[in-house]
Amino acid sequence: MNEAVVNKIRNYCKELKLGTNIVRSIGTIQADSHEEFLAKVLEIEIKHRETTRKNRYLKQAGFDVIKTFENYKFDHIEIPVSLTIDTLKSAEFVKNKENLILYGPVGTGKTHLAVAVGVAACMNNMKVKFFRTAALVNELIDAKNNGIFKKLLRQIEQVDLLICDEWGYIPIDIEGAKLLYQVIAGCYEKKSIILTTNLEFSKWNSIFFDEKLTNAILDRMVHHSHLLIFEGPSWRLQNSLMKYN
Repeated sequence: MNEAVVNKIRNYCKELKLGTNIVRSIGTIQADSHEEFLAKVLEIEIKHRETTRKNRYLKQAGFDVIKTFENYKFDHIEIPVSLTIDTLKSAEFVKNKENLILYGPVGTGKTHLAVAVGVAACMNNMKVKFFRTAALVNELIDAKNNGIFKKLLRQIEQVDLLICDEWGYIPIDIEGAKLLYQVIAGCYEKKSIILTTNLEFSKWNSIFFDEKLTNAILDRMVHHSHLLIFEGPSWRLQNSLMKYN
């Protein structure tokens, strides 16, 4: 292709704010017709936009650490017949507005699985938000005190998947429990939630200190949920650098 034409196309790409990959690749695109050349240019732009979008979703999700399914083992998890490993890995259940409750002792891989599902959802063009539950409650209280609670709720409503990690690790006062209930109620049948917890359902009242509120949250969480039970010793303790006699 004539160098002057290549430079003109590069300038047009910059004017249209198309991906830098197009600008860099213009001179190397091989095509037998103008139509094929245009198709390849558009393909480069689409792939660039997909990558940009996925990276933005990952950043907006707020994961503490990115975890994936690579080398993740499921042999210590009791998975219900209503769910498959492939459905987990593809985050397909999110499209059906279904929830996951990951229950088991500390250190058995619940957070890793929750984050890996969240990352998979981002890779499948779904919006995700990750919170430590205590941090979410604090953020809700701060938002209410600063008059921006509805704004925060709207932000949460925009996601496809909400992940609440360490559910029940720290007791929540009645104000925080009521605000958290509004989040759960707002998500009910509209989006998916993943909870990780080491607390059985019968003890959830010890989190919220209000039986009616606890029952209301349980009712909405359990209705469309898959319960995954994690067993075995703490992976972190088993792989600790500390040595035990």
